[in-house]
Amino acid sequence: MLASKILKSLPSSSRRFFSTSKSFPIELSYELIDGSIKSGRHRYPILFLHGLFGSKQNNRTISKILARDLNRRVFVLDLRNHGNTEHVPEHNYISMTGDVENFIDQHQLRKAVLIGHSMGAKTAMIVALQSPGLVSALIPVDNAPVRSPLRSDVDKYVRGMEEIESAKVTKSSDADKILQKYEESLPIRQFLLTNLTRSVNGPTLKFRIPLGILANSLDDISGFPFEEPLADAKDGSIIKYDGPTLVVRGTKSRYVGDETIPTIKRFFPKSSIADIEAGHWVISEKPEAFRKGMYYLPSLLGSFFMVSRVS
Repeated sequence: MLASKILKSLPSSSRRFFSTSKSFPIELSYELIDGSIKSGRHRYPILFLHGLFGSKQNNRTISKILARDLNRRVFVLDLRNHGNTEHVPEHNYISMTGDVENFIDQHQLRKAVLIGHSMGAKTAMIVALQSPGLVSALIPVDNAPVRSPLRSDVDKYVRGMEEIESAKVTKSSDADKILQKYEESLPIRQFLLTNLTRSVNGPTLKFRIPLGILANSLDDISGFPFEEPLADAKDGSIIKYDGPTLVVRGTKSRYVGDETIPTIKRFFPKSSIADIEAGHWVISEKPEAFRKGMYYLPSLLGSFFMVSRVS
């Protein structure tokens, strides 16, 4: 199978194994935004990973800006059970990590800069820990490598979306009226409603994400596969990612509190923390601040912006 061929082709130093899960990777839907000109053709590409209930659509605008400003390719992904990617019963970080590793391998990217928000941030962190040879730099946005119970709002969002489907609405305005009972914020409602799509069998609107699968996965999504850096069973070394890491956090969000920084430093010794005055939805709330922050990355993170030439 493709997965076994990929694993055999990777050098042993490139990949570690934390799980005996039998999950096989699936192909991820993506959009390629190529901002590279001649001087940037061999630079490490960026992979952008969205959060829970998100999709590549949410990160398209900022990705176009980064591709242009940073002179490189940006792959904007739909993670499993989101966007246009396949729906599968298993939804946890080990399976999502395998999907992203498989994507890097399939597209022969060698290494990539990983930017991930929320659920995508944890996925990116695990890829870096499990397969450090595939990651040139890591930028987790508003999440930490710890168990962090999801806000109670998340469960409400699922119930609200389930009510919308039960009501068999045909207009997005009617869907929004139902969702107002569960969430006051218009931007958050608009974000959730980007998942609405027209049924192939009629005018009824439905959600393109599998609500049941995601509802059953909330506990897994709130966690992290391990609580502290572990010794690699193969050679006894401490499992950590020594590459350049920038943790971006919203100062009004609780997901990356000061108490998580020691754990971040243990997993990611070369990490820096960048604060943006925003809530959890850092990129959508303060896109300009996030964009400007990316300008400082070459000096802050060093060689991850350098050329990736095949030797």
